[in-house]
Formats: sequence, structure tokens, C-alpha cells
Amino acid sequence: MEFKALETDEQLAGIKEAKGYSVIFKHNTTCPISKGVKRELDEEIDKFPEETSLYILDLLKHRNISDAIAADFNVKHESPQLLLIKDGQCTYNEALYDINVEDTTKEILKN
Repeated sequence: MEFKALETDEQLAGIKEAKGYSVIFKHNTTCPISKGVKRELDEEIDKFPEETSLYILDLLKHRNISDAIAADFNVKHESPQLLLIKDGQCTYNEALYDINVEDTTKEILKN
């Protein structure tokens, strides 16, 4: 299991239309906090339920997509940030040191 790069508006539209769960991890590649959170996510990525689609957004390259995410899912922009999308709606989001696979997986499994 691995994160797919989120790089286009078309991909974001696909996430909004998808059934089931998608995770978007918004990552600032120059931020030490974001790098540390990404490392932890990478170490535990296989703990996500297998049917979960995982995406990573490079905020420095694709700020326009980050802005669209904030508007489309009605969330405040933060970095790093993890959003859990279910059937086109953001049902859970965390930022900074609160991001972890265990809590995100619990949110997926409780629904």
C-alpha cells in the first residue's frame, strides 16, 4: 500500500465522486513537522484498511489543489493535514502532531 500523488483537479473530482473512503495527506516538503508526520504514516501505512484510497498532496507544487480541498470539503487549510473523505464528504480531519494512522483507521472502522 502506498500514497498516490494528488496532482490534478481531475483526481480531486474523482475523490469527491468516489464511494467508500479516501485519505488525503497534505504535505509541505520543506517543513520538519510535515516530514516527521509523513515518515510515521509511511511506517504504518499498511495498517489502513486495504480498500482505502490514499493520496498525498505536495502543497508547494499544488497550492491551488489545497485551496480547492479547503473550499470543497469546508475545512480550514493546515499543514500538515490529513483528511478522511467518505462518499465525497470530509468526515474527519487532523493536523500537525494529531495525525496518525491508528485514529484515522478507528474512524474508518466505526462507520
